[in-house]
Amino acid sequence: MPELAPRRFRFVVFDWDGTLVDSTGLIVAAIQAACRDIGEPVPDAETASYVIGLGLADTLRHIVPGLDPSRHHELVISYRDHYLAGDARIPLFPGAREMLDELGGAGFMLGVATGKSRLGLERALGQHRLAHRFVATRCGDEGFPKPHPDMLLHLMRRVGADPGETVMVGDTTHDVELAQNAGVAAIAVSYGAHPPAGLAERQPLALVHSIDELRRWLVDNG
Repeated sequence: MPELAPRRFRFVVFDWDGTLVDSTGLIVAAIQAACRDIGEPVPDAETASYVIGLGLADTLRHIVPGLDPSRHHELVISYRDHYLAGDARIPLFPGAREMLDELGGAGFMLGVATGKSRLGLERALGQHRLAHRFVATRCGDEGFPKPHPDMLLHLMRRVGADPGETVMVGDTTHDVELAQNAGVAAIAVSYGAHPPAGLAERQPLALVHSIDELRRWLVDNG
């Protein structure tokens, strides 16, 4: 029986929002509603989508650059209320669960690097019954936010994976830049928060347009 070719990547790290779950619309709507609540100009969908995955400071700087810092907490609280009102109804993208099951069954180690808080990610993993699928996760409130390489460096140390055997999958330019800053290959998905043109400009290893295409790329090339 012929030997199987060695696997290129051992460790596949996924972003969460916009990559595995279809949450972009809710996040954008919650940002817009929060700005409206506190009397700030309401950003358009493209502007609101851009900050998905960034840390709080970068998000505020981009969305409400003129807001007095003493009022930042008002925006954060309002955003959280609007987001949590729809959080339990956020669906996995069709085929995401099956993709994770297939990759796990094929021996890949799977991880998550997300701008979500630890509390938010644990709640989401519990809602979707996916905690068992990931060997390691890292959240936005546990270190430096994207695109700083901290998240990936931490995850690779934790599982004992080198940059050359790790790949980051995400739907934003912040995810691609995170991977590149950590010396890791990136796969960009075009069905989430950021448009394909901006993702392609960052020159990821691959740009895919659906969960099924992502699954096939990882199985065939991973």
